[in-house]
Amino acid sequence: MPDGREPIAVRILENISAIKAAEWDACAGTDNPFVSYTFLRALEESGSVGKESGWLPQHLAIEDEAGRLLGAVPLYLKSHSQGEYVFDWGWADAYERAGGRYYPKLQAAVPFSPVAGPRLLVRPGDTASTIRSALTAGLVEVATRYGVSSVHVTFATEEDADWLESADFLIRHGHQFHWQNAGYKTFDDFLANLSSRKRKNIRKERRKVAESGIRIDTLTGDDIRPHHWDEFHRFYVNTYDRKWGYPYLTRDFFAQLGEQMADKVALVRAEIDGLAIAGALNLIGSDALYGRNWGSAGAYRFLHFEACYYRAIDFAIERGLTTVEAGTQGPHKIQRGYLPQRTYSAHWIRDQGFRDAVADYLERERRAEAGEVVALDELSPFRRTEND
Repeated sequence: MPDGREPIAVRILENISAIKAAEWDACAGTDNPFVSYTFLRALEESGSVGKESGWLPQHLAIEDEAGRLLGAVPLYLKSHSQGEYVFDWGWADAYERAGGRYYPKLQAAVPFSPVAGPRLLVRPGDTASTIRSALTAGLVEVATRYGVSSVHVTFATEEDADWLESADFLIRHGHQFHWQNAGYKTFDDFLANLSSRKRKNIRKERRKVAESGIRIDTLTGDDIRPHHWDEFHRFYVNTYDRKWGYPYLTRDFFAQLGEQMADKVALVRAEIDGLAIAGALNLIGSDALYGRNWGSAGAYRFLHFEACYYRAIDFAIERGLTTVEAGTQGPHKIQRGYLPQRTYSAHWIRDQGFRDAVADYLERERRAEAGEVVALDELSPFRRTEND
């Protein structure tokens, strides 16, 4: 370890404020805003996560003898499978019908955020591999200590998934839809790479929104005011009410996001005659724009596509960002230039018989997932020949 010091025993943080921001971020890095100290603390301090929501912070930390953080995992003790986007309800039902107790479980994730990123947060240096191994062993140690059924590391990077697989975690594949910036200078540059039919369709959708009298702005930094968050939180809650979901993110969470991370926010706001009617929330990484939440006051034709997909592409081109991640689900995104990309999760299961059953299921699921992605790739809107 650095300076010849050895890590102390695994430490559990029931509140991320038990560690200094600079220490956490030295391990988390600056590329992905979702694993930053500020974002995770905002979830906790706003009451978005905690006992009432069933996301109880139990962050894993490894420190040297001087108390310097060497590695961490954003970790939660969960009493349900809500807000994860990697669905294991079938596993829970099967295990409990067989007489087991699936909940509580441990979840290494960013709550309510299906965004891939590092989960084994490691301070850079010569000992990074050693720390990563210690974190992996620590997850199993905590699961054993708590007597939980399983540990689930969701939306991990491929590197983290490979590491966890070598430690006997089971790997699950999924897919999301991402847009890639091929050095475009304008939105029309992007459209030029699409087939003629798809290009015309996108132009038609954008034109219809413009002709409808809807004004759209993309706000970031100090341009985002408290009343903008009032509007967006209302849209956010309305969306969950219509979908019979639960709006975990509180109004105070958005206030903290605006106060502490406004430079990492791109808030798309739509209005008619000065009255806000819809909004789309994006977070800005070092080389990617992450689409997160959307909501509206009603149904407006093509507005969802414009606010969530096309404005995100405009912003990425303007900022020189390489990727726009549009989240899970929605093959309709393909026709708008967002292509399927593999995602990874890793699962440690205590009961050997149940683990064997899940392993068999995942092997079959991975084959089906690979076939589905191949089929989705065939729907790509990008030109295959010069005549398209």
